[in-house]
Amino acid sequence: MALSGLAAGTLAGCGKGYTAQEPNNPRVGDFGVPSWLGEAPVIEESLITETVETEVLVVGVGTGGIPAMISAAENGARVLGIDRQNSPRNVREDIGAVDSRLQQASFEEFPQFRIDKTNIVQEIATYANGFVNYDLVKLWANESGAMIDWLTDIIQRDGKMVMEFEGGVGNVDEPGIRKAFATGHSPQPTELADEEWGFAESILAYAAEQGAEVRWRTEFIKCEQDESGRVTGVIARAVDDDRHYLRINASKGVILSTGGYGNNLEMMEDRQPWNQKLRIAAPGSGGNPTGSGIKAAMWLGATIDPIGAAVTFNRACVKPDQTAGDGVLGRWFWFGEQPFLKLNLKGERFCNESGPYDYMLHAAYMQPHHTYVDIWDANHAEQAEMMDEVGCCRLFPFDNGARNNIPMAVVDGMIEKLIEDGYVQKADTMEELAQKLNLPVEATVASWQRYNEFATNGEDTDYWKEPHRLLPLTTPPFYGVRTGAWFLATIDGVSIDTNMHPTDADGNPIQGLYLTGNDSGGFFSVSYPNLMTGLACGRTMTFGRRAGMLAATGQA
Repeated sequence: MALSGLAAGTLAGCGKGYTAQEPNNPRVGDFGVPSWLGEAPVIEESLITETVETEVLVVGVGTGGIPAMISAAENGARVLGIDRQNSPRNVREDIGAVDSRLQQASFEEFPQFRIDKTNIVQEIATYANGFVNYDLVKLWANESGAMIDWLTDIIQRDGKMVMEFEGGVGNVDEPGIRKAFATGHSPQPTELADEEWGFAESILAYAAEQGAEVRWRTEFIKCEQDESGRVTGVIARAVDDDRHYLRINASKGVILSTGGYGNNLEMMEDRQPWNQKLRIAAPGSGGNPTGSGIKAAMWLGATIDPIGAAVTFNRACVKPDQTAGDGVLGRWFWFGEQPFLKLNLKGERFCNESGPYDYMLHAAYMQPHHTYVDIWDANHAEQAEMMDEVGCCRLFPFDNGARNNIPMAVVDGMIEKLIEDGYVQKADTMEELAQKLNLPVEATVASWQRYNEFATNGEDTDYWKEPHRLLPLTTPPFYGVRTGAWFLATIDGVSIDTNMHPTDADGNPIQGLYLTGNDSGGFFSVSYPNLMTGLACGRTMTFGRRAGMLAATGQA
């Protein structure tokens, strides 16, 4: 049933946020706007030495941009994508949707996987504390299933990939703080795929098969408009060679999908300083999102969400003499999302460890140095399976047999490497572990003993953790590590309507321009609903597909 009415990607932007010279207010620049925004750069005509003509231009060839390119090309447009990278970076592979063919085929055997659209839309709005455009959330609920079916047909066309539905909602008798929804879909390679072939390669190759072209190493500078205010194209710049400027005219429309602003530290400090204090810089793949798409739309008069938001996972760690915070270099810690015992730096338990990823991190923000410690024991693999996690952190196959992202055996190898490099600590007693982690020994041992008493009794009278995840930690060796936030992406952005147009302060659309992915807003705020696996990616791809169709056909 359709409801009535109507986030990663790869960066294609350039530079750092503009900073006004010695503003009176550090958050307000010389132009009366946030100092990271500034004014659109003025590029002299004499510096523009190349002109390119196309019909639909997609800025950012990633999670949202590639579906937009495919959709526009399938609908008959001449399509060009540009990106400052030389290949797609970090195209997301957990894709959230409702009522795909794969989901519907599972309902007879697994009725608990069925999703009520009204319920999930309301749940998304609740996570955001109401700071959503309900019509956008309904649009995702109504169109995401068809988007997955479309992608499934694309990636399975040559037998090298298969789409799997990640069927799992955890323990339905003890659901915990928030309900989980079986939304996740994951493209997986078959035996016909070589090591170089994956989801990004498959969909980008299909875009080329449809006639779409890509111009790599080309960075986006700003949009251009005609006298009526319609966006007619962009000014871009070659990353390599002579760094010349070029004008790209797009007669049917420009789609921005540049990936948010996670690497623009000025925007981060202004929009969401709390996440900067939780953040640990863990090396990984991805683009370099600097907010170029958001700023470009705002230069045209578009508005932005009132509150910054991000996808943050408790998957980063530091050494025992370090604490979380922007500028701190740590390591990726995939095991961190398992809800084992977690203590603050005073050796005290402070919340229910089981729940949405950023709930744990938000609770940690309220603790000293915004850092906590994960503790587990020799039985961690068996216990992780009993905990029955869902989504990308699941370490075992899903209920319906679908493959999980990373197997437990691989995670154990990661842990061993972290021990070797001085991050994870290992000890035969809890006293020794506390000393190695620079925690107060007496308080740590007391918290551990109390937790084990709760596990033995099957009831957590301090923080009400569900019994199937309240498991004793009594078998040495014991392990521990200091943990903080691994930052995936910003998910607040420019206000858009259901035609993917950015809107101004009066709610009027900016014609000729479309936004998708983490450049667009109105969908997330405060907290990311990670118990709806792949929601950010599903929104991005659903809206990218829609933007491509609308731009190519001129329907809106």
